[in-house]
Amino acid sequence: MSTATTSGSWPSMSTTPPNLDGLGTAHVTWGIPAGGGKSGYVFQGGGVQVRTDGTEFTLGTFTHENFPIQAMPQPQFDVDLAVRVAFEDGTEADFTFRFHHNETPNTGPAPDDIVDLPTFVSPQTVTIDGEQYGVVISGFKQGGQVVRQFISPENGANSADVVAIFAHAGRPDVHITTVRNKGEVKYTQADEYVEIVNRGTAAGNISGWTLGADDAGQDFVFPPGTVLQPGQRIRVYTNEVHPEWGGFVYGSKRPIWNDKGDSAKLKDSGDNVVSEYGYGSKAP
Repeated sequence: MSTATTSGSWPSMSTTPPNLDGLGTAHVTWGIPAGGGKSGYVFQGGGVQVRTDGTEFTLGTFTHENFPIQAMPQPQFDVDLAVRVAFEDGTEADFTFRFHHNETPNTGPAPDDIVDLPTFVSPQTVTIDGEQYGVVISGFKQGGQVVRQFISPENGANSADVVAIFAHAGRPDVHITTVRNKGEVKYTQADEYVEIVNRGTAAGNISGWTLGADDAGQDFVFPPGTVLQPGQRIRVYTNEVHPEWGGFVYGSKRPIWNDKGDSAKLKDSGDNVVSEYGYGSKAP
């Protein structure tokens, strides 16, 4: 583990919206106010504990200042973020990420703006203890959950932690992160799920891999063409289809995961255990 300090700025955008100000700083704003302030992004870094074993850490806090502005000529655009990480041994490294912004209409059935991360891995690397590492953004942490999209309500400054991982450069790293073993759907617990993430810097092909609970009839085999991009999270539900999480489902009319606790195992196509996750009474 190492102590580091992060700081960031917004150096460029894919378009030049009206009333643009603050490029090259930690606070960029744009838009002609329609009764309030402008819209904008803020990045606030700070002291972090960095580990190289796949443990997530907070890269910084992202804030979207979402106030009604006049209609934009180009409502969807990219905003680039540059983050400097200064380690306690004096090493400094710069990483860049791209945020995709959707400036939705201020009225209507879906007025909330949406911020996406089109790519989750920075192209830059840093040498730590003689090995090359990259930074993968896991997503935005809201309400204790890491999500791929930041949904930002109108008329407010909305914040979320940007959660990241230091990972070996050029490698996938697929792991189970969560087992929700107690669903809320009565009897069938159809909403149980297991969450899996690629916390590596390269895409991981998990076609033919198996997710299992060690009991007969409780194996899920990933179909051909299942590839997890860096930072991508998927969920395998017991008997619900959620396209936003990949659409994977056991299709079981009875619960899969033990309410009291057990272990979930992810095996590759050669039957080797890649990741094991204890939950409930088996939790580490």
